Amino acid sequence: MDSPLTAPALQSLDRANSDLVLIVDDVPDNLALLHDALDESGYTVLVATSGESALARAAQARPDIVLLDAMMPGMDGFEVARRLKADPATAHIPIVFMTGLTETEHLVAALGAGATDYVTKPIKPKEVLARMNVHLQGARQARQAASQAGQARNALDAFGYASITVRAGDGRLMWQTPLARELLERWFGTAAPVTPPAVLDWLRRHVKDGPPAAEPPRLSFEQGAARLSIRLHRQTGDSEDGGDWLLVMREASDAAVIEAMRLSFTLTAREAEVLYWVVKGKINRDIGDILGSSPATVKKHLERILAKMGVETRTAAAGMAMNRIRQLHPQFEA
Repeated sequence: MDSPLTAPALQSLDRANSDLVLIVDDVPDNLALLHDALDESGYTVLVATSGESALARAAQARPDIVLLDAMMPGMDGFEVARRLKADPATAHIPIVFMTGLTETEHLVAALGAGATDYVTKPIKPKEVLARMNVHLQGARQARQAASQAGQARNALDAFGYASITVRAGDGRLMWQTPLARELLERWFGTAAPVTPPAVLDWLRRHVKDGPPAAEPPRLSFEQGAARLSIRLHRQTGDSEDGGDWLLVMREASDAAVIEAMRLSFTLTAREAEVLYWVVKGKINRDIGDILGSSPATVKKHLERILAKMGVETRTAAAGMAMNRIRQLHPQFEA
């Protein structure tokens, strides 16, 4: 019951349409009663029968709420709650204690350990559901906001604009889009939460006195024929540690053009390469020679490209792709 969650199991949890509840109790009858009631009410349910397994599951799955038994052998619920609240990754998760201890000092101890609420035993599923719904409203709103923010960031990626947020004070890279992750690794050999030193120095220089009155000069790097530019977009949050700042990166190169076409038209990497050479005016035989494929394979790729783009001819596909490229990379020449 308490075996670790595998990566496929974590990915299968439906976080978009169902709240994830972690029930922690060492009594099987209590687990079964709550599991069945929550499952019937549309929740996704995980269970743990000890404090140690509860911490492991919370760290893996990041539940939206924890129903926590106060009295368990070994690590009790109070210690579990304290550890969950001490970990920044799980500190935000509301905890509802389930306890048969109704004396004031025990309830105070539960709240002091980080509990958001409590219910008394014997457990009444309807009461638990009602209490949970109150505390889950905030989690739902946060999840929806994160989903919308993610969609907006991915949209920027599709147009070749990679975004990161950096905390100026401690230099931590707080979040990044998928394209930004690739660019940072390729250009600087860094990965979150590390911000490339040159980028951090540039940011701190321009925001040391607060938000600049005008957009500062962009930071640029060159590697052969490729060029990476970084601009300061805006402050995303106030902080005593220098504030969080949204930076937008854009790469100008053939590779960037191919990636932009892949994202714009939902192509595979190889299909994007084929389309790139179609835009360049190459025939299937030449494209095959360039990519190390047969003309027949290139033809199959092209058929899928036309279907995805909703056009019937390679000329129409090239024209549509060229229009998009001119929007994203005005310097590109076919």
